[in-house]
Amino acid sequence: RQLPLLMLTARGEPMDRIVGLELGADDYLPKPFEPRELLARVKALLRRASPAAAGDDVLRFGRLEVDLGARVARLDGKVCDLTGHQFDLLVVLAQHPGRVLSRDQIMDSLKGHPLEAFDRSIDVHISRIRAVIEDDPKAPRRVLTVRGAGYVFARKQDAEDRKSVV
Repeated sequence: RQLPLLMLTARGEPMDRIVGLELGADDYLPKPFEPRELLARVKALLRRASPAAAGDDVLRFGRLEVDLGARVARLDGKVCDLTGHQFDLLVVLAQHPGRVLSRDQIMDSLKGHPLEAFDRSIDVHISRIRAVIEDDPKAPRRVLTVRGAGYVFARKQDAEDRKSVV
């Protein structure tokens, strides 16, 4: 498995950097450094380490497609009007079809703030997503509620798949 390697060291002389890179490091960052620079370098390494193959960045579920690269969802080819946060929430669910995700798991995946004891913001966003992507938001077939557990993104969603929804 190819994991990116970032050398973070107190040795910042040019020869030290050259040796570090020649020994196999993908990047080299001497101390002191700016935290934002470290974050930017880590993100760049991760992007290069797992490039999305063509077509892999589009999740398709019957008539619904979620284009991760373009950050857009389409139903029957028409762009769905979702906010950035709603799109991110839809992606979290769509990347785990058939798996029940609790509100806490969803919030962790969204890198959001911890849930308050009675935080229902996820529920509000789910209802707004349903209003956009469901044929009948009151009888959803794509984003389902599992009482007391959370939400599940249905593997099979459209008319031809009605026998087995999850």
